[in-house]
Amino acid sequence: MQALTLSGASDATATAPPKIASAHPVYDEKILKFFTIAALFWGIAGFLVGLVIALQMAFPDLNFAPYLTFGRLRPLHTSAVIFAFGGNVLFATSYHVVQRTCRARLFNDGLSWFTFWGYQAFILMAGLGYVFGVTQGKEYAEPEWYADLWLTVVWVGYLINFLGTLWKRKEPHIYVANWFYLAFIVTVALLHVVNNLTLPFQLGSVHSYSVWAGVQSALIQWWYGHNAVGFFLTAGFLGIMYYYVPKQANRPVYSYRLSIIHFWALIFIYIWAGPHHLLYTSLPDWAQTLGMTFSIILWMPSWGGMINGMMTLSGAWHKLRDDPVLQFMIIALSFYGMSTFEGPLMSIKTVNSLSHYTDWTIGHVHAGALGWVAFISFGAIYYLVPHLWKKAGMYSNKLISVHLWVATVGIVIYISSMWVAGIMQGLMWRAYNEMGFLTYSFVETVQAMHPYYIIRAVGGGLFLVGALIMVVNVWKTIAQPDAVTTGAALPEHA
Repeated sequence: MQALTLSGASDATATAPPKIASAHPVYDEKILKFFTIAALFWGIAGFLVGLVIALQMAFPDLNFAPYLTFGRLRPLHTSAVIFAFGGNVLFATSYHVVQRTCRARLFNDGLSWFTFWGYQAFILMAGLGYVFGVTQGKEYAEPEWYADLWLTVVWVGYLINFLGTLWKRKEPHIYVANWFYLAFIVTVALLHVVNNLTLPFQLGSVHSYSVWAGVQSALIQWWYGHNAVGFFLTAGFLGIMYYYVPKQANRPVYSYRLSIIHFWALIFIYIWAGPHHLLYTSLPDWAQTLGMTFSIILWMPSWGGMINGMMTLSGAWHKLRDDPVLQFMIIALSFYGMSTFEGPLMSIKTVNSLSHYTDWTIGHVHAGALGWVAFISFGAIYYLVPHLWKKAGMYSNKLISVHLWVATVGIVIYISSMWVAGIMQGLMWRAYNEMGFLTYSFVETVQAMHPYYIIRAVGGGLFLVGALIMVVNVWKTIAQPDAVTTGAALPEHA
């Protein structure tokens, strides 16, 4: 196997005489700017709604508006953060990475713009549905049939555009980041179609019946739900890690062979882990045990990927001391390792008997969503903005550091409060007195949660403040004079 450069090109390609400027492909960077700005906009919106619902949990009187209650805002928050913020980040980075590593412009400009405006339209359709109570009531799959159909069309356009760019590539090798992106696109399409097979109540109705029912519906929903985590929130963002960590560190990926093993092991194992969401339910015991077993096996490929990303800094650890963007990425990998340890741990039946239905699960989810997904996204955006807008660098590295520390403290406060609260919940629910009756009523367990809900809101507030600092920094960066016109050194692009 030939050694690879940072952009995924072989050494033979890298040592060839430089091509004349006219031979260089003209990349489509305008579409990347739009997706990047959209990601920032939806990120602030999603974090803000998250803070509102955290405050509603701590102070129930805040549920005073009929269309802005916790039950309606909670899916708005999850979808805004995962699909609106995370989705736009994935579009931006995948379109950037596939062009750079293939040395080819995106397959079709019209398709690129269709995916942008089509995806924003889906976000609005889904979000308005949540507020007005038009949902399927499925976790991570709340949009009704009309929004699901539209997303399917947009997603097919995305797949064609990505595959077409790979097809017209000038670089013979397909860099591993593109493997992760392609697995994310294809698998999410399969999950989306199967889980959302529905029939409208009647002609013209916005509501629908699911084709699946009972235990089958639950199993398919969590086959979808966990693999939405596995392929949307993991495989896609690992594509980000495999390109942007080596680029920011200016080092080759630690082990290209390990990255290939990581890819195939993750793709094969992750798809079977969904039943661990249905432990102690009507799902057959063998299926529950299968989900638990594959979840535990997931430790290996997950940590292999984390180690591969971190060890990319081998021989260049000093860069971590002075580069806050690199710090974002490495802290993201730390949270990835932590959450991929905690998830399999919670899937073990004896542990799950305590954690099931408690806020420990909420802490685990946010360790992954805020610590891994958001932090690697922030790192990628901080890398992209100066490159796309042709600046010498971000407006202020000090502001990046402030964002890093404010957000990190917010995450730690958030997940720690939920860990403590969740374990306390589980212990209170299973406490019996000498007569065999429950020691605590459900209302007493809710009352005991109150201080932890306040702490959670504080943590979420800090995370939102950090994101707002980032928006200011990005805006100031874009407003700076271009590096080309000032004579400053332009960041390396390839």
